[in-house]
Amino acid sequence: MAKPSLRDHRNRPVVAITGIGMISSLGVGLEENWQAMTAGKSGVHRITRFPTTHLKTTIAGTIDYLKGDFQSLTLQAGELAGDEAVRMSGLGKPGDFPGPLFTAIPPVEMEWKLRRRLYDAADPAISDAYDRMIAVAGEANDHHEYEQLMYGHVGEKLAERFGTKGAPIALTTACASGATAIQLGVEAIRRGETKAALCIGTDCSVSAEAVIRFSLLSALSTSNEVPEEASRPFSKNRDGFVIAEGSAALVLEDHDAAVARGATILGVIRGAAEKADDFHRTRSKPDGSAIIAALRNTFDDAGVTPEQIDYINAHGTGTPENDKMEYLGISTVFGDLTGKAFRIAHMGHTNAPMVLGTLAAVEMALKALKIPHGSGGVQAAI
Repeated sequence: MAKPSLRDHRNRPVVAITGIGMISSLGVGLEENWQAMTAGKSGVHRITRFPTTHLKTTIAGTIDYLKGDFQSLTLQAGELAGDEAVRMSGLGKPGDFPGPLFTAIPPVEMEWKLRRRLYDAADPAISDAYDRMIAVAGEANDHHEYEQLMYGHVGEKLAERFGTKGAPIALTTACASGATAIQLGVEAIRRGETKAALCIGTDCSVSAEAVIRFSLLSALSTSNEVPEEASRPFSKNRDGFVIAEGSAALVLEDHDAAVARGATILGVIRGAAEKADDFHRTRSKPDGSAIIAALRNTFDDAGVTPEQIDYINAHGTGTPENDKMEYLGISTVFGDLTGKAFRIAHMGHTNAPMVLGTLAAVEMALKALKIPHGSGGVQAAI
């Protein structure tokens, strides 16, 4: 007799996690990263990739054991994380993943010399700057240069690498990109469009230009003296985030299909939601309403209440504004946060794959029933 189908409170398929992959400045693979985190190690160090003379920030969580330009590194990291996740899931065959790909990637970032050269060589009659540069690069013989300009290039290469089905979805929603990729995968499975989805977040775009851009926003930590103590989310002495690199991947499956093939269920995604905050390009609404709405919509989607939550893994960039607003939103929804809220600061802030990476770390923490030792020079909490 067939087992009854497992459905959620809205009669939708339950979405299971059957594979996880991770790469960061701490190392390659879940186990290596977990061992480093539980030992209290930090992946934040002095930047050696480019000269930092006259820069206010000279530290980052760069992945220095891979070589190449930022797009090549982003692709390599995504492949490593995806390999681990797919291998762990045991789903499909190498190069033949039976589902779509959702990728969280950084926006197109060019070095200023390349940007200037392409722009100056372009037809001034083309009004859009990006279209101007694409036109010039497309006419040149340098295929690699052209790929650097194509936003979806990394997603397309990852789709080829893993043999995913359908057109790959590449997205950028800033630090929420990883969460958006997961949500799209969850929704595709819930709608019955697929039995599995591969979600990869990858970002290795630490460059002089990136550091300067974020520095101009006063967003980066300038605590260069002791790099491993610079990432201080929710601390009274926080002074900005530590830009970092990394990649993480999840294999999502229809729970019934995963059980039927004998897969190990690592966890389930109970709910997901998003909310746009249109108050300012770099600041949240002062009342925290967007954050609060996103949290409450997530609980509604999951069919659970805040009282049922034992652990909160926060975004926690370490910037004065973000942490203040995030704390306001979380505390409004959850009330007393004693012993609940935490942010894994060991690898810095990886931007696009941030949520996927921290979810991987949280999954390891739940499996081991252990929260990693803190990393960072924390004083009093907010």
